[in-house]
Amino acid sequence: MKNLSTLLCVVVILCMISHVYCSFWIANELKLKKKLWISCFSKDDRMAPVIKNPGEVYQRNFRTNLWGTTRFMCTLRQGPNYRHTQNFTAFDQQSPSDMGALWDWRARENGIYLKVWGGPHRQGAVNMHKAFDWIY
Repeated sequence: MKNLSTLLCVVVILCMISHVYCSFWIANELKLKKKLWISCFSKDDRMAPVIKNPGEVYQRNFRTNLWGTTRFMCTLRQGPNYRHTQNFTAFDQQSPSDMGALWDWRARENGIYLKVWGGPHRQGAVNMHKAFDWIY
C-alpha cells in the first residue's frame, strides 16, 4: 500500500508540473473592412466559430497535455463572401519539454503570417514570416 501511495503522489506531481499554459492568437489584419471567420478544434475541444472585424484578435489559452502532443487546428475564411480559405495547425506541441510558447498568427491580404514567441523550453523562436497563402 505504501508503494501505491508513493506512486500516486509521483504521478500527481508530474501531472501538475508538466501541464503548462500556452496560447495562440489570430489577428485580423485584412483591409477594406473584411471580416475573418475563425473555427478551431483540438482532439478534445471544438470551439464555436467566431467572426472578427479588422483589428480584432481571437485568443485561445489552454494547458498542454502530459505527453507533449497538444495540437489545435484552425480554419480561416476571408469575408465578405468567405471564398478565400485556409486550414492549418495553429499550435503544435512537439514534446513534453516544448513549453510556454505563444503562436501569433496574422491574417493579411496576401496570406497568413506566423511568429512563435517561445517560453523557457521552446523548440525555437520563429520570426514573423508568411506561413500560408489563401486558397481561392
